[in-house]
Amino acid sequence: MANIHIVTDSCAHFINPHFIHQHPVTVVPNKISIGGKLYREGIDISAEEAMRLIAQQSFAPQVTSPTVADYAAVYARLARNHDAIISIHASSQIYPSFQNAKAAAAQKPGHCEIVVIDSLTMCAAQGMLVRVTAKAIERVASIDELVRLIRGTIERLYSIYYVESIDYLLQNKILSASHSILGAMLGIKPFVTIENGALMSIEKVRTRTQAVERLVEFLVEFSTIEDVVILQHKTHMSEQTRMLQDRLALEFPGRYFPYAIYGASLASLIGTDATGLVVLEGEMEQIDDDL
Repeated sequence: MANIHIVTDSCAHFINPHFIHQHPVTVVPNKISIGGKLYREGIDISAEEAMRLIAQQSFAPQVTSPTVADYAAVYARLARNHDAIISIHASSQIYPSFQNAKAAAAQKPGHCEIVVIDSLTMCAAQGMLVRVTAKAIERVASIDELVRLIRGTIERLYSIYYVESIDYLLQNKILSASHSILGAMLGIKPFVTIENGALMSIEKVRTRTQAVERLVEFLVEFSTIEDVVILQHKTHMSEQTRMLQDRLALEFPGRYFPYAIYGASLASLIGTDATGLVVLEGEMEQIDDDL
Protein backbone atom coordinates (compact mmCIF):
# COMPACT_ATOMS: atom_id res chain seq x y z
CA MET A 1 0.00 0.00 0.00
CA ALA A 2 1.11 3.54 -0.74
CA ASN A 3 2.50 5.82 1.94
CA ILE A 4 -0.72 7.56 3.05
CA HIS A 5 -1.33 10.25 5.65
CA ILE A 6 -4.72 11.23 7.13
CA VAL A 7 -5.72 14.85 7.70
CA THR A 8 -8.82 15.88 9.66
CA ASP A 9 -10.16 18.91 11.51
CA SER A 10 -10.62 19.21 15.27
CA CYS A 11 -14.34 18.49 15.03
CA ALA A 12 -13.09 14.90 15.09
CA HIS A 13 -13.08 13.77 18.70
CA PHE A 14 -10.92 10.80 19.76
CA ILE A 15 -11.76 8.79 22.84
CA ASN A 16 -8.18 7.56 23.04
CA PRO A 17 -6.06 10.73 23.47
CA HIS A 18 -2.95 8.89 22.23
CA PHE A 19 -4.52 7.82 18.92
CA ILE A 20 -3.15 10.63 16.74
CA HIS A 21 0.38 10.01 18.06
CA GLN A 22 0.16 6.31 17.20
CA HIS A 23 -1.07 6.72 13.61
CA PRO A 24 -0.28 8.90 10.57
CA VAL A 25 -2.92 11.51 11.43
CA THR A 26 -2.72 15.30 11.43
CA VAL A 27 -5.50 17.31 13.09
CA VAL A 28 -5.90 20.89 11.84
CA PRO A 29 -7.57 22.88 14.64
CA ASN A 30 -10.74 24.91 14.52
CA LYS A 31 -10.60 28.29 16.20
CA ILE A 32 -13.23 28.92 18.87
CA SER A 33 -14.14 32.33 20.25
CA ILE A 34 -15.27 32.08 23.88
CA GLY A 35 -15.88 35.18 25.95
CA GLY A 36 -14.03 37.35 23.44
CA LYS A 37 -10.90 35.19 23.45
CA LEU A 38 -9.80 33.00 20.53
CA TYR A 39 -8.57 29.44 21.12
CA ARG A 40 -7.23 26.72 18.84
CA GLU A 41 -9.32 23.68 19.70
CA GLY A 42 -7.26 20.91 21.24
CA ILE A 43 -4.09 23.04 21.34
CA ASP A 44 -4.80 26.18 23.36
CA ILE A 45 -7.74 24.66 25.20
CA SER A 46 -8.87 21.16 26.17
CA ALA A 47 -12.42 19.87 25.78
CA GLU A 48 -12.90 20.00 29.55
CA GLU A 49 -11.71 23.61 29.88
CA ALA A 50 -13.70 24.67 26.82
CA MET A 51 -16.84 23.09 28.28
CA ARG A 52 -16.34 24.97 31.55
CA LEU A 53 -15.90 28.32 29.77
CA ILE A 54 -18.74 27.76 27.29
CA ALA A 55 -21.12 26.93 30.15
CA GLN A 56 -20.52 30.44 31.52
CA GLN A 57 -21.62 32.12 28.28
CA SER A 58 -25.14 33.21 27.35
CA PHE A 59 -24.37 33.13 23.65
CA ALA A 60 -23.07 30.25 21.59
CA PRO A 61 -19.34 30.48 20.82
CA GLN A 62 -18.24 31.17 17.26
CA VAL A 63 -16.36 28.32 15.61
CA THR A 64 -14.09 29.07 12.64
CA SER A 65 -12.98 26.13 10.51
CA PRO A 66 -9.41 25.94 9.18
CA THR A 67 -8.99 28.14 6.12
CA VAL A 68 -7.97 27.19 2.60
CA ALA A 69 -4.51 28.55 3.41
CA ASP A 70 -4.33 26.44 6.58
CA TYR A 71 -5.04 23.26 4.66
CA ALA A 72 -2.81 24.21 1.74
CA ALA A 73 0.13 24.62 4.13
CA VAL A 74 -0.53 21.23 5.76
CA TYR A 75 -0.92 19.48 2.39
CA ALA A 76 2.29 21.06 1.02
CA ARG A 77 4.26 19.89 4.06
CA LEU A 78 2.88 16.34 4.00
CA ALA A 79 3.16 16.00 0.21
CA ARG A 80 6.96 16.06 0.49
CA ASN A 81 6.99 12.70 2.28
CA HIS A 82 3.76 10.95 1.31
CA ASP A 83 2.26 9.43 -1.83
CA ALA A 84 -1.33 10.30 -0.90
CA ILE A 85 -3.43 12.18 1.65
CA ILE A 86 -6.92 11.22 2.80
CA SER A 87 -8.56 14.33 4.24
CA ILE A 88 -11.68 13.65 6.35
CA HIS A 89 -13.85 16.51 7.55
CA ALA A 90 -16.89 17.49 9.56
CA SER A 91 -20.18 17.53 7.69
CA SER A 92 -20.25 20.28 5.07
CA GLN A 93 -23.78 21.14 6.23
CA ILE A 94 -22.49 22.00 9.71
CA TYR A 95 -19.07 23.62 9.17
CA PRO A 96 -17.17 24.75 6.01
CA SER A 97 -14.06 22.67 6.71
CA PHE A 98 -14.74 20.26 3.83
CA GLN A 99 -15.17 23.07 1.28
CA ASN A 100 -11.96 24.77 2.44
CA ALA A 101 -10.01 21.51 2.28
CA LYS A 102 -11.39 20.81 -1.18
CA ALA A 103 -10.22 24.21 -2.44
CA ALA A 104 -6.77 23.65 -0.92
CA ALA A 105 -6.48 20.20 -2.47
CA ALA A 106 -7.22 21.68 -5.90
CA GLN A 107 -3.84 23.44 -5.68
CA LYS A 108 -2.25 19.96 -6.01
CA PRO A 109 1.10 20.19 -4.22
CA GLY A 110 3.61 18.02 -6.10
CA HIS A 111 2.56 14.55 -7.22
CA CYS A 112 0.77 13.70 -3.99
CA GLU A 113 -2.81 12.53 -4.51
CA ILE A 114 -5.29 14.21 -2.16
CA VAL A 115 -8.78 12.84 -1.59
CA VAL A 116 -11.10 15.07 0.44
CA ILE A 117 -14.09 13.40 2.11
CA ASP A 118 -17.21 14.82 3.72
CA SER A 119 -17.84 12.62 6.76
CA LEU A 120 -21.50 13.77 6.97
CA THR A 121 -21.01 13.78 10.74
CA MET A 122 -18.73 15.20 13.46
CA CYS A 123 -17.31 14.68 16.95
CA ALA A 124 -16.83 11.04 18.04
CA ALA A 125 -18.41 9.67 14.85
CA GLN A 126 -15.87 11.59 12.77
CA GLY A 127 -13.16 10.27 15.08
CA MET A 128 -14.40 6.70 14.56
CA LEU A 129 -14.21 7.23 10.79
CA VAL A 130 -10.61 8.42 11.05
CA ARG A 131 -9.77 5.44 13.26
CA VAL A 132 -11.26 2.96 10.78
CA THR A 133 -9.33 4.65 7.98
CA ALA A 134 -6.04 4.50 9.89
CA LYS A 135 -6.47 0.79 10.57
CA ALA A 136 -7.43 0.07 6.95
CA ILE A 137 -4.41 1.76 5.36
CA GLU A 138 -2.14 -1.24 5.88
CA ARG A 139 -4.54 -3.84 4.49
CA VAL A 140 -6.19 -2.26 1.43
CA ALA A 141 -4.62 -2.55 -1.99
CA SER A 142 -5.36 0.86 -3.46
CA ILE A 143 -6.58 4.39 -2.75
CA ASP A 144 -9.84 3.60 -4.56
CA GLU A 145 -10.44 0.62 -2.28
CA LEU A 146 -9.69 2.75 0.78
CA VAL A 147 -12.13 5.46 -0.34
CA ARG A 148 -14.86 2.84 -0.92
CA LEU A 149 -14.27 1.51 2.58
CA ILE A 150 -14.50 5.02 4.05
CA ARG A 151 -17.74 5.80 2.23
CA GLY A 152 -19.21 2.50 3.36
CA THR A 153 -18.25 3.29 6.95
CA ILE A 154 -19.94 6.72 6.76
CA GLU A 155 -23.22 4.96 6.01
CA ARG A 156 -22.88 2.97 9.26
CA LEU A 157 -22.31 5.93 11.61
CA TYR A 158 -25.16 7.21 13.80
CA SER A 159 -25.38 9.90 16.50
CA ILE A 160 -28.17 10.96 18.84
CA TYR A 161 -28.13 13.49 21.71
CA TYR A 162 -30.56 14.37 24.49
CA VAL A 163 -30.24 18.11 25.14
CA GLU A 164 -31.25 19.60 28.50
CA SER A 165 -31.01 23.29 27.56
CA ILE A 166 -32.29 24.50 24.19
CA ASP A 167 -30.61 27.94 24.16
CA TYR A 168 -27.80 26.99 21.76
CA LEU A 169 -30.13 24.92 19.59
CA LEU A 170 -32.27 28.02 19.17
CA GLN A 171 -29.33 30.35 18.49
CA ASN A 172 -27.90 27.93 15.90
CA LYS A 173 -31.36 27.49 14.30
CA ILE A 174 -31.33 23.76 14.94
CA LEU A 175 -34.60 24.26 16.81
CA SER A 176 -37.22 26.79 15.66
CA ALA A 177 -38.56 29.52 17.94
CA SER A 178 -42.06 28.00 17.85
CA HIS A 179 -40.75 24.61 18.98
CA SER A 180 -38.72 26.36 21.67
CA ILE A 181 -41.77 28.13 23.07
CA LEU A 182 -43.85 24.96 22.96
CA GLY A 183 -41.10 23.00 24.66
CA ALA A 184 -40.81 25.57 27.45
CA MET A 185 -44.59 25.53 28.00
CA LEU A 186 -44.80 21.75 28.15
CA GLY A 187 -41.51 21.17 29.95
CA ILE A 188 -40.13 18.87 27.25
CA LYS A 189 -36.55 18.48 26.03
CA PRO A 190 -35.39 17.63 22.50
CA PHE A 191 -33.36 14.86 20.95
CA VAL A 192 -30.96 15.92 18.21
CA THR A 193 -29.45 13.68 15.55
CA ILE A 194 -27.21 14.06 12.51
CA GLU A 195 -29.15 12.97 9.45
CA ASN A 196 -27.78 13.25 5.91
CA GLY A 197 -25.10 15.52 7.36
CA ALA A 198 -27.48 17.96 9.07
CA LEU A 199 -28.11 18.49 12.78
CA MET A 200 -31.83 18.31 13.44
CA SER A 201 -34.33 17.88 16.23
CA ILE A 202 -36.25 14.61 15.93
CA GLU A 203 -38.39 14.14 19.05
CA LYS A 204 -38.88 15.28 22.64
CA VAL A 205 -39.26 13.79 26.11
CA ARG A 206 -40.29 15.16 29.49
CA THR A 207 -37.92 13.49 31.94
CA ARG A 208 -34.36 12.20 32.16
CA THR A 209 -35.67 8.72 32.77
CA GLN A 210 -37.59 8.88 29.50
CA ALA A 211 -34.46 10.20 27.79
CA VAL A 212 -32.42 7.25 29.03
CA GLU A 213 -35.08 4.81 27.84
CA ARG A 214 -35.13 6.44 24.41
CA LEU A 215 -31.32 6.18 24.14
CA VAL A 216 -31.52 2.50 25.07
CA GLU A 217 -34.24 1.96 22.45
CA PHE A 218 -32.01 3.66 19.87
CA LEU A 219 -29.14 1.27 20.56
CA VAL A 220 -31.27 -1.87 20.74
CA GLU A 221 -32.36 -1.23 17.13
CA PHE A 222 -28.89 -2.26 15.88
CA SER A 223 -28.42 -5.95 15.15
CA THR A 224 -24.63 -5.61 15.30
CA ILE A 225 -22.45 -2.90 16.85
CA GLU A 226 -18.81 -2.45 15.87
CA ASP A 227 -18.12 0.55 18.09
CA VAL A 228 -20.10 2.70 20.52
CA VAL A 229 -19.46 5.51 22.98
CA ILE A 230 -21.58 7.53 25.40
CA LEU A 231 -20.87 11.25 25.13
CA GLN A 232 -21.44 13.61 28.03
CA HIS A 233 -20.58 17.14 29.16
CA LYS A 234 -17.94 16.30 31.77
CA THR A 235 -14.89 14.07 32.18
CA HIS A 236 -16.23 12.28 35.27
CA MET A 237 -19.30 10.10 34.91
CA SER A 238 -22.54 12.07 35.03
CA GLU A 239 -25.68 10.81 36.74
CA GLN A 240 -27.36 10.45 33.37
CA THR A 241 -24.48 8.36 32.02
CA ARG A 242 -24.61 6.12 35.10
CA MET A 243 -28.33 5.56 34.54
CA LEU A 244 -27.71 4.83 30.87
CA GLN A 245 -24.89 2.36 31.57
CA ASP A 246 -27.07 0.54 34.11
CA ARG A 247 -29.87 0.15 31.58
CA LEU A 248 -27.53 -0.88 28.77
CA ALA A 249 -25.98 -3.52 31.01
CA LEU A 250 -29.40 -5.20 31.16
CA GLU A 251 -29.87 -5.13 27.40
CA PHE A 252 -26.27 -6.02 26.47
CA PRO A 253 -24.89 -8.29 29.23
CA GLY A 254 -21.11 -8.34 29.33
CA ARG A 255 -20.65 -5.46 26.89
CA TYR A 256 -18.58 -2.43 27.92
CA PHE A 257 -19.96 1.02 27.10
CA PRO A 258 -17.21 3.66 27.41
CA TYR A 259 -18.02 7.30 28.00
CA ALA A 260 -16.20 10.51 27.19
CA ILE A 261 -16.67 14.26 27.15
CA TYR A 262 -17.73 15.64 23.78
CA GLY A 263 -15.77 18.27 21.90
CA ALA A 264 -16.01 22.06 22.00
CA SER A 265 -17.10 22.31 18.35
CA LEU A 266 -20.17 20.21 19.14
CA ALA A 267 -20.79 21.99 22.45
CA SER A 268 -20.90 25.27 20.52
CA LEU A 269 -23.90 23.89 18.64
CA ILE A 270 -25.88 21.91 21.22
CA GLY A 271 -24.71 23.36 24.54
CA THR A 272 -22.90 21.94 27.54
CA ASP A 273 -25.55 19.72 29.09
CA ALA A 274 -26.22 16.99 26.53
CA THR A 275 -25.92 13.21 26.72
CA GLY A 276 -25.56 11.19 23.56
CA LEU A 277 -24.73 7.92 21.89
CA VAL A 278 -22.48 7.50 18.86
CA VAL A 279 -22.63 4.14 17.11
CA LEU A 280 -20.70 2.48 14.33
CA GLU A 281 -22.99 -0.26 13.12
CA GLY A 282 -21.38 -3.59 12.32
CA GLU A 283 -21.06 -4.60 8.68
CA MET A 284 -23.84 -6.84 7.35
CA GLU A 285 -22.70 -10.33 6.47
CA GLN A 286 -22.88 -11.32 2.83
CA ILE A 287 -25.84 -13.57 2.10
CA ASP A 288 -25.31 -16.48 -0.28
CA ASP A 289 -27.67 -16.00 -3.25
CA ASP A 290 -27.98 -19.78 -3.65
CA LEU A 291 -29.58 -20.19 -0.23
